[in-house]
Amino acid sequence: MEETRNNTGHNLGIAALITAIITFVLAVIPCVGLIAIIPGIISIVLASVGLSQATRTNAQRGLPLAGLIIGIIASLISVSQIFVAGKLAGTAGKWPGEIQNVINDVQENVIKDLEESDVSIKIESNGDKVEINAGSGKQDREQTLEDLEGATTTENDTIPPKK
Repeated sequence: MEETRNNTGHNLGIAALITAIITFVLAVIPCVGLIAIIPGIISIVLASVGLSQATRTNAQRGLPLAGLIIGIIASLISVSQIFVAGKLAGTAGKWPGEIQNVINDVQENVIKDLEESDVSIKIESNGDKVEINAGSGKQDREQTLEDLEGATTTENDTIPPKK
C-alpha cells in the first residue's frame, strides 16, 4: 500500500507537469492564451494534491513541485493576456478611423499614379518586333474633347430636337 501512495503522488506530479507544460504553450499564444486559464487551474490542483501526497509518504517532490511552478507561471501569463486584450479593446476605437485615412491616402496616390502612367511593351522574337504603347492618355483625351467641343457645326448639320 505504501508503493501505491508513492506512485499516486508521482503520477499526479507527472500529470500536473504535463498539464502545466500544455498550459504554458497555450498561454504564450496571443488570443488563445485566454483559454489557458482552465488547464492552468487544473495543473495547480493536480500539483498541489500530488505534492501533499508526496510529503505524507516521504516521496520525491520534484515533479509535483515543477508542475506547480510552471502551472502558476503559465496561469499568470494567461491572466495577463486578459489585461492586454482589455487595453487593446479600449484603444481600438481610434484605430479604424486612422486605418481608413491611410487607405484613402494610398488609394488616392495609386489612382493619381495610374492616371499619369504610360506603358510601353516591346517584344522581339525571331526578327519580328511588336511594340505596344498604352497610356492613360488623359492629356490626349482632354485634347480630343476640346477639339470636339471647339468644332463648329455647319449650317447643313441639324441637331434633332430632344423628346
